[in-house]
Amino acid sequence: MIEIFLTLLIINLIHGIGTWKLYSKAGFKWWYALIPIVNIYFLLKIINRPIWWFLLIFIPVINVIIIPVIWVEISRSFQKNSYVDTSLSIISLGFYNYYLNYFTNVEYVQNRDTNPKSSNGEWTSSIIFAVIAATFVHTYFMQPYTIPTSSLEKSLLVGDFLFVSKFHYGARVPMTTVAAPMVHDTIPFIKRKSYLNKEQLPFIAELPYLRLPGLQKIKRNEIVCFNWPVDTMVNMFYTDKKYYKPIDKKTNYVKRAVGIAGDTLEVINGYVYINGKKNQLPERTKLQFSYLVQPKKNKFNKRVMINNYDITDRFGPINSNYTYKFMGISEKSLEKLKNHTNVSWIKKDTFPKGYRDSSVFPQNPSFDWNNDFFGPIYIPQKNKSIKITKANLPIYKRLIEVYENNKLEIKGSEIYINGVQTNEYKFKQDYYWLMGDNRSNSQDSRTWGFVPFDHVVGKPVFKWLSIDYNAKGFNKIRWNRMFTTVHGKGKPNSYLIHFIVVMLGWYFFSLYLDRSRK
Repeated sequence: MIEIFLTLLIINLIHGIGTWKLYSKAGFKWWYALIPIVNIYFLLKIINRPIWWFLLIFIPVINVIIIPVIWVEISRSFQKNSYVDTSLSIISLGFYNYYLNYFTNVEYVQNRDTNPKSSNGEWTSSIIFAVIAATFVHTYFMQPYTIPTSSLEKSLLVGDFLFVSKFHYGARVPMTTVAAPMVHDTIPFIKRKSYLNKEQLPFIAELPYLRLPGLQKIKRNEIVCFNWPVDTMVNMFYTDKKYYKPIDKKTNYVKRAVGIAGDTLEVINGYVYINGKKNQLPERTKLQFSYLVQPKKNKFNKRVMINNYDITDRFGPINSNYTYKFMGISEKSLEKLKNHTNVSWIKKDTFPKGYRDSSVFPQNPSFDWNNDFFGPIYIPQKNKSIKITKANLPIYKRLIEVYENNKLEIKGSEIYINGVQTNEYKFKQDYYWLMGDNRSNSQDSRTWGFVPFDHVVGKPVFKWLSIDYNAKGFNKIRWNRMFTTVHGKGKPNSYLIHFIVVMLGWYFFSLYLDRSRK
């Protein structure tokens, strides 16, 4: 909080030093320019803009758009209306006002007409406020997202384009102070970071985590969009463990919340058990696993080929006996494969219980866990305390140190948190366990552990487009998946026709209104 206060104080001081004479020429006390909040109120009066602009200045991301507009408005309020003046106001990051303040004898335009004077001005004004409106919706209500991997196959396919609701779980106020609107961590085409942080500008503080009230809490087995907690990726192809990313700029993932705060979770033979009972997944869910398949031999003593029955991927052969590994087989596909005339035998490809996979969370030799036999593990709940020991500390160490910003030390057999010896810890937020439905082909919580609530982006609610990248022509579009809901019972229904009817109705209604005005 001290960093944020100092940042705001510095920005306020820069503004006051560069505009105090302009306040005086506009008929106000010169020292108004130096008083926080008060200076914004009178600045809006100077540029003849409505008081509700005050809110735009303090909404993260939106303020990055509106502040350059205010720089331009200041110069125009003192008769600097040319394209050169406008360009200098923006390129100089507002320091053009210093020139007006100290090196010119400008005159203030009382009751300036703020309506655009040309068609170009109208277009510019319309575009700016369209961007502001779109950014506001994108940041606080609904965000578009595309499915890049097959970890939720059958429920969500690679090439599905989603709308992710921010308001279901409560919209998260952006934590990045300065960022380009409506892009994530990289600006398209130029491939540069879309944000500035404290590493680049030391006096800029990362905004504190704040979430608006939501409509609901995350329910067990809901599909959730979140920021990958352990993201150290410079881009999708290069990882650097020293690379810092703010939480809201970490890579977006989509998984199913099979475990919620307060649950005790265990994975047995690839199936999830919650509090000792097998997890009952929604009927739309289609679990998939990997299987080893041995083809039969023909009369020439050669292994025959096996057709791919709606299977996500197939490796093979994987050994000298031409045993194939099929990935992403659902129960329906498994039954077909079992009855295939060319299949000699088929078995589930799983690790045995007690086998330790070093890549599996918590990546500690004390835990003989793997993707198929994992846990049991308690998922922390906000304001709930658990006993902390050297035995379970590897599970919760990252939560205590990184996600909840504590100093953790081990001295002999004793544990110290923030310098105080303790054997218990109370968690500051809820945590979730997120997994893919393609259990043998999903990097999920079994690899990187818990997902904190402050990393949750929102709830996918709607598929508005679905593209099959392997198809051609009109078949590239999966028409039956367009405008379908993500959650719900039974087979997803397409609302494409309804959407077309509404759009046509709106179009003809707009034509009617135009003719009525004329």
